[in-house]
Amino acid sequence: MASTLETYLNHIVSVITSDGRNFVGTLKGFDQTINVVLEETHERVYNPNQGVEQVPLGLQLLRGDNIVLIGEIDEDLDGRLEFAALRGEQLPSLVH
Repeated sequence: MASTLETYLNHIVSVITSDGRNFVGTLKGFDQTINVVLEETHERVYNPNQGVEQVPLGLQLLRGDNIVLIGEIDEDLDGRLEFAALRGEQLPSLVH
């Protein structure tokens, strides 16, 4: 997985954590245990009754043992989304 993450360096990624949170930011670094450093990070908080709230967080270090998924964001598509109009449930926590 680490070699795959190298292709994401300096690109905007979405990181889903085991507690169901969604962080979006620029991948600036990672290590062999998949701890990741994100820059210009915000958390997308989903709500079934309101639009998606984007909470600015700045520089973040996310522990690898808490990460479920890392994926590259299509910046063009992401830029066209109207987050205030999107509705959705929070992801449940994962138990393993």
